[in-house]
Amino acid sequence: MKDGVEKLMQGYRRYRNGDYEETRPLIESLVSEGQHPEVAVVACSDSRVDPAILFQADPGDLFMVRNVANLVPPMEEEGTYHGTSAALEFAVLGLGVKHILVLGHAHCGGIKLMMEPDPYDSSFKFVPAWVSMLSAAHRRVLATMSHAGPEARTRACEQNAVLVSLENLTTFPWVRERIQLGDLQLHGWYVDIAAPQLSAYDWEAGKFMPIS
Repeated sequence: MKDGVEKLMQGYRRYRNGDYEETRPLIESLVSEGQHPEVAVVACSDSRVDPAILFQADPGDLFMVRNVANLVPPMEEEGTYHGTSAALEFAVLGLGVKHILVLGHAHCGGIKLMMEPDPYDSSFKFVPAWVSMLSAAHRRVLATMSHAGPEARTRACEQNAVLVSLENLTTFPWVRERIQLGDLQLHGWYVDIAAPQLSAYDWEAGKFMPIS
């Protein structure tokens, strides 16, 4: 049985001799003319949720931002390293994307860690601080769903993570400005890959609605 890295090398060879040849004109135009994606996607780093595969996207379609629990932090200028904020800044100001899509998903390990922290496990140093931006959303779920089961509360927290990221996006002035001008739209989607079922947040209804 081949290990993970060997599988990747074999996959590259298949790509080079197969899909690459089929998409060569597109790739060459993306190289010569540059990328012009209309959609930036904030997705989880989870290996089971690949937006390009999920949405059958072509090269150049999606500008990807991936991190634990598909989170967008609020605008702040302290500190030095802001990977997610920098990627979004490049997408909006550098590439002029028309849409930012926050994609949440079921069975998210980062959300689970936030909901069920293990006080005896000190191996994580950065993840707890990162997912702590969801603590207020978690408290709201506990307060409003006290009689619901663990799975229902977890699904609610996963969806609330999408809403927190959407709210945090509006703390960036260049996001707000382009929304007001009508040049940028925000979208919140949630996928259960086991179903599979994709839902989109309906701003008027105030809830996630299935996409048929």
